[in-house]
Amino acid sequence: MSIIADYPSFSSARENLKEVLDATEHGVSVSVSRQGNVSVVLPLDRLRDYFFRTVSPRISIFTENTLTVALMVDSPFAAEGVDLDSALTDLALVLREYAADWDTRLKDAPNHQQYWALVQLVKYSTDEQLREWFETGGE
Repeated sequence: MSIIADYPSFSSARENLKEVLDATEHGVSVSVSRQGNVSVVLPLDRLRDYFFRTVSPRISIFTENTLTVALMVDSPFAAEGVDLDSALTDLALVLREYAADWDTRLKDAPNHQQYWALVQLVKYSTDEQLREWFETGGE
């Protein structure tokens, strides 16, 4: 059984691009088929909100010597600063750098594929939204 797309071809989606974008503005996801692959156009705020709620930051904070360390448990992401605020600011930067590297060279590496949702959350969040996610996001 194949998935039935809202638009069965790229051409039909392109011809109806205004309707595609109008639908997403109203919260409706739209699917487009192209050469047997189905892609979805959806409202970014809904996608980001979904990742905010389902990707857990699981941050552990501790002090080592005179530095505050912010460590994402069970992942390779850590940052440090002179206080909690600077450690979390640095952690956001670490995640942004990782997301850029992920898109350009890490996405196909088997040991990095599990971070796809995290990368999407980072890419589509402001610094303020990332800070909120650190404090309240996740499962």
